[in-house]
Amino acid sequence: MEKIPRVRYFTMGINKWQSSDTWPPKGAQPVTFFLSSGGNANTLNGDGALSDSAPATDSGDKFDYDPMNPVPSYGGNVCCTGNAVQGGAFDQRKMEERKDILVYSTEPLKEGIELSGPIEVTLYVSSDVKDTDITVKLIDVYPDGRAYNLDETIQRLRYRNGYDKPLAWMEAGKVYKVALQPMNTSNFFETGHRIRLEVSSSNFPRFDRNLNTGGRNYDEAAGVVAHNVVHHSKQYPSEVKITVVRK
Repeated sequence: MEKIPRVRYFTMGINKWQSSDTWPPKGAQPVTFFLSSGGNANTLNGDGALSDSAPATDSGDKFDYDPMNPVPSYGGNVCCTGNAVQGGAFDQRKMEERKDILVYSTEPLKEGIELSGPIEVTLYVSSDVKDTDITVKLIDVYPDGRAYNLDETIQRLRYRNGYDKPLAWMEAGKVYKVALQPMNTSNFFETGHRIRLEVSSSNFPRFDRNLNTGGRNYDEAAGVVAHNVVHHSKQYPSEVKITVVRK
């Protein structure tokens, strides 16, 4: 046991097993990308971007989340769902045609990047309902446009202050900071690839729908449409922080 590495991990993209005595690997450093747009990050054809600095002013991205028409789960690191969700990495472009998915991408990378470790997403969100969900996916975009999912997570906003804290309801018109549960992966983004973040409010049936009523959901039959906004500016620095290993 003394000679066995504490961590063995598989890095996608270069399809290679690697070893480390720590996680994230020694020498890994956080790299932050900030969300920005001109207010139209909806769909893969929108103007959402990931950049090195937060935009000076806020052009919030609006989308409507209808729990009666949730974003369907498509791939992912799923377990124990029977045939409800097929796990794996799938091209997400068809999903990204939906207007209730916000899409933020870097420019094509000028050099390859190894991401090995946590991915932390912090968003600034407002809504016209007292409770809703925020979902994210991290995507590896190939030069020809193929967009493969790497990891995903969700946060129910009533629990945004912690699951051991009092329920935190939202008020219309107020902006709230939401730190999503960290994701983890190991992937090498080749030169010319893009790093992409998808933001929405549903990923069903992998995650239970939020009916947006503030109720218990499990004993309710009808939901209401949430009009949600993701804000991004120096005042509201929505960001994704990845862990980069430099060789």
